[in-house]
Amino acid sequence: MSFLNAYFYDKFMARTEQACLKEWRHGLLEQVSGDVLEIGAGTGANIELYSDGVTRLVLAEPDKHMRKLLTEHAASRQLENVSVIGGSAEQIDADDGSFDYVVSSLVCCSVTDLKICLSEIKRVLKPGGSLVFLEHVAAESGTSRRRWQNLITPAWKTFMGNCHLNRETEQAILTEGFDITKIERESMRKALPIVRPTIRGLARKPA
Repeated sequence: MSFLNAYFYDKFMARTEQACLKEWRHGLLEQVSGDVLEIGAGTGANIELYSDGVTRLVLAEPDKHMRKLLTEHAASRQLENVSVIGGSAEQIDADDGSFDYVVSSLVCCSVTDLKICLSEIKRVLKPGGSLVFLEHVAAESGTSRRRWQNLITPAWKTFMGNCHLNRETEQAILTEGFDITKIERESMRKALPIVRPTIRGLARKPA
């Protein structure tokens, strides 16, 4: 299943990328600079959107099939100061306070333990550094969409790389002690209705 997810992921997401995701990614990443870590970098949808202000870019991807495509993508761009590593978001191979920004793009839904993931992100960020997030999230409690998300999630995560439709990522970020300095909530166009609710923005690690 991992092999199939890797090689069909970009095709599956193409209409949504064109409809909104690429624009959203660009708006978030144009303000990113310095030392940057992207967790769950997938096949590299963000690579071409990083600005010249990024002095070091580390792309982390745990899935070996995704990582192979990511490495090829990064090599084709002939970018300097870019490295690709393995490892999960719950165990980041980096020293404390290593990065100015950590980027998470459609990742928090599928990590095994979101609390540990956010704790690791906070650990590797420099004081005052920021998490840049773009995530699909749980619909509002009590809505029919949320009920469908709750119903479908057990089967969905089995076939979709542990993706949870009903994760309350915004609250998890706040609980971990981040200050959300910017957030936008919008429907992910051209996506299935159960994955449309999204949040995107910046969450700052206290100095």
